[in-house]
Amino acid sequence: MSRRGAIGTVLLSVGLIGAAVGLAAWKRSDIAAGQAAAASMPEPMESITTAVATAHEYVRSTTSIGTVRALRSVTLQNELPGTVREVHLEPGSIVEAGTLLVALDVAVEEAELAAQAAQAALAETMLGRVQRALENKGASEIDVDRAKAERDVALANVARTKAVIERKTLRAPFRARVGMSDVHEGQYLDGGTELTTLQGLDDAVHVDFAVNQTVAAGLREGAQVEVVVGGAPVAKATIVAVDARVDEATRNTWARARLDGGAGRLSPGASVRVRVPIGAPEAAVVIPVNALRKGPAGDHVYVVEPDAQGALRAHVRPVQSGALLGDTVLIEQGLAAGDVVAASGSFKLREGVLVVVAGTEAPVQ
Repeated sequence: MSRRGAIGTVLLSVGLIGAAVGLAAWKRSDIAAGQAAAASMPEPMESITTAVATAHEYVRSTTSIGTVRALRSVTLQNELPGTVREVHLEPGSIVEAGTLLVALDVAVEEAELAAQAAQAALAETMLGRVQRALENKGASEIDVDRAKAERDVALANVARTKAVIERKTLRAPFRARVGMSDVHEGQYLDGGTELTTLQGLDDAVHVDFAVNQTVAAGLREGAQVEVVVGGAPVAKATIVAVDARVDEATRNTWARARLDGGAGRLSPGASVRVRVPIGAPEAAVVIPVNALRKGPAGDHVYVVEPDAQGALRAHVRPVQSGALLGDTVLIEQGLAAGDVVAASGSFKLREGVLVVVAGTEAPVQ
């Protein structure tokens, strides 16, 4: 290589090195300017609303499906066979106690009753004559006893026939609503035929439900349970009986509660949900539903607390949640009454993020 070429190469190398040094210096200056600009920018913050955890006395409960029963309910059946002479079974109608519902033909029994009544009258007359004869020494004590027995037998036959007639006349045992029926005049009925059902019209109803044997062991007469029917308000019912047996197949026990004022809106046979308390009341807190967050690590909330400079920051707090109570949720562990938690906007928070409560002025950075 010539001397001139060597000098050119050296100059080119020096130029490249100088350009590289200049580029590096410019880059360092740009990075420093960016860092300075970032340091001068305010810390990001999230706008939220807050709520205060409120103390709440909580009773654990279990839910059972119950069945509504009328306080008085019967299935109307005829005891004796016979032909229907009269029927007053209009489905859905209300009948008063003692109202005639079904009358079977009793023409034969009425004829027998007339004959037996005549026989009883004759026996009574004969007894009187024998007693007068005894006073005049014209009859013995045996004759009087025989006459009394004949009179008593005749009266018993009369009473028996009257009872048969009464058993063929079916009346309402109490004020009730008549169920479906398919009985007509002239129809022959075998003994024990199901005619209709009668549901008593009391102001209250019974609710029968089954619970686990351990829950049933804690139930006592007079205890309160909650009855829920669709979207209707929760109603209080009182335990009136707990079955003495435990079902061998399900290990459940039946209980019965009385619901006052439920007859007008609950039909017998309807299904309801029954919330049964378990154990003594426990202390807990409630927060809005939107304050509770769920994640892979479990349920948690964001507690809002001031830092050393007085700025509000959100911190993750694991909690154990319980039942929903309308628009609030029960927190059994992890929070204390008075703790401030993030509500609306809590979904966008992270640990330690700066927050501002909606409606308040953001702190100056």
